[in-house]
Amino acid sequence: MLNFSRWAVAAILLPLVIGILCAVPSFLPDSAAEKLPRFMQTRVNLGLDLSGGSHLLLEASTQDVAKQRLTNMEEQVRTELRRGDPKIAVGDISSRDGKLSFMVRNPAQVDAAVERIRPLTQGAGLTGQRDFNVEVVNSSTIVITPTDAGINNAVKSAMEVATEVIRKRIDEMGTREPTIQQQGDNRIVVQVPGLQNPKALKDLLGQTAKLEFKLVDVNANPAEVAQGRAPVGSEVLPYPDNPSRVPVIAVKRQVMVSGEDLTDATQGYDQNNQAIVNIRFNGSGGRKFGQVTSQNVNRPFAIILDGKVLSAPNINEPILGGSAQISGNFTVESANQLAIALRSGKLPVALTVVEERTVGPQLGADSIRAGLIASVIAVVAVAAFMFFSYGRFGVYANIAVTINVLVILGVMGILGATLTLPGIAGFVLTIGTAVDANVLIYERIREERRRGRGVVQAIEYGYKEASRTIFEANVTHAIAGGIMLALGSGPIKGFAIVLLIGIATSVYTAVTFTRVLAAWWLRTKRPTEINI
Repeated sequence: MLNFSRWAVAAILLPLVIGILCAVPSFLPDSAAEKLPRFMQTRVNLGLDLSGGSHLLLEASTQDVAKQRLTNMEEQVRTELRRGDPKIAVGDISSRDGKLSFMVRNPAQVDAAVERIRPLTQGAGLTGQRDFNVEVVNSSTIVITPTDAGINNAVKSAMEVATEVIRKRIDEMGTREPTIQQQGDNRIVVQVPGLQNPKALKDLLGQTAKLEFKLVDVNANPAEVAQGRAPVGSEVLPYPDNPSRVPVIAVKRQVMVSGEDLTDATQGYDQNNQAIVNIRFNGSGGRKFGQVTSQNVNRPFAIILDGKVLSAPNINEPILGGSAQISGNFTVESANQLAIALRSGKLPVALTVVEERTVGPQLGADSIRAGLIASVIAVVAVAAFMFFSYGRFGVYANIAVTINVLVILGVMGILGATLTLPGIAGFVLTIGTAVDANVLIYERIREERRRGRGVVQAIEYGYKEASRTIFEANVTHAIAGGIMLALGSGPIKGFAIVLLIGIATSVYTAVTFTRVLAAWWLRTKRPTEINI
């Protein structure tokens, strides 16, 4: 076990050299690291508690998801019953108590109506249930009730989409290495290192960015609109910047074009040098927008964002070409944020901030300084203990510990891992326990020498017999670390990542690397006695 060919030595040392090279950029300033070859531009990212920044915990309302699903189902039911042949006439659709109900005017068409509606329901994941139950009550009333499985499946899907939308929006801000992850069923954790003012982040993430274009109901009675009442087929929406100084306006319920038809949105300026948002539609959206504006020249239309009217300009001529402008009381910053929100897509569910923290860079610098001091003390103390206890072999263990520290940083850089304050604790713990394997090996070598074995045999048996114990001990550590990584979040996960990387690298350096050093010493010096 102590005979290593040149190829074997090269294979053992190569991963360590790569790990050390990948650790170097983490000690260099950004300007110097960018000049290195691309494969070496691997750096350990500092977490929020070390670099400072903003932490937000966002929560989605499951009631909003359920309400939106009911609204979508209502529109699908109306369309399906009108489109078929023959058409099925129904009364007003009620959405009370979280369910849809309506009466079929011709009782003979009830079964046909049910047959048309059932295909609109879908399976709720792998539960074996439908997302809506359709049943007939009182022989002529159809009731559509959302199931719990359907709501849970919709919430899960909405949270996955919301997480990706948030990621796109934050990436548009140009921030470095944000942490965005789902927590529980309806919460999302957002950590943005380096961002000291969370207001802009909250404003950006707080926008659902549901953009709609609707015609203004010019026939609505202004007095009734001011009281919140609108004609059938219309609705009253808030309009804070209404030139008439009435903070509401009546618009048609039918959507001309929605934000789902957008392909791009950028901040710009109008002829009066006021901040606006330039938008561009896809082919389908451009055709719809051009058709509607051609049919409604000299009529106003409303630009609506998240249920609030931004502006209601007049259609002076058909708007063709698939592009338009969104004007309002914008600043350059707010127009840019809206453009980012529209480019990244709308949130499928509204999110509210339930927790907010800001960590200053000075606190992060103090944490790094304390972590470095703790790491240096740990390394010096361990190195001194090993040297005085095991002499030459203690030096081998100390070299292995030093390389282990660099390799851990290199592996974290390759994986793009983030170092947090608990991660530093895991780092220090790894340094302290990195020599456990060496202690087991060296004590076994002493035992073999006391049994009368020669130097070479004692060293060979020491490494061989201690390896099983070392493996079993580190497997138990890895199991605990794996559980923390799988079930933990935030600080616990940061600790687990460093711990698991440290377990793997410490076993490799403490066992395999020190064995190479011991074999090299035996081959070159051929000692007849060892002090260990």
